Amino acid sequence: MNASKANLINSLTLIILGLWGYIESSSMTALIPVGIGFTLGALTNEIKNGNKLIAHLAVLGTLMILVSLVAMRLPKSIEQGGLGLIRVIVMISTSLLAMVAFVRSFIKNRKSK
Repeated sequence: MNASKANLINSLTLIILGLWGYIESSSMTALIPVGIGFTLGALTNEIKNGNKLIAHLAVLGTLMILVSLVAMRLPKSIEQGGLGLIRVIVMISTSLLAMVAFVRSFIKNRKSK
């Protein structure tokens, strides 16, 4: 899977599951993944076109949401259980998938030089 597809999947997952979490909890913090998801989604075409700066900014955004989900949200979701835990695990998984795709693309680009 290439970086632009992984980024698109991650951004859509963050948007959809973040909105679902907001609808269930009415917590404004549930909209953080939604905002990051929209931002990452807006960067997808530039990533596909090979814009290195935009790809690195997308990696930064993905890393920020990944760390936030793992460090802040996951412990609370484990404690509460239910569908919230599943939503968080799915968002972590797609963010991790996107990070792996970005790193692989960076390594591939570096080797092709």
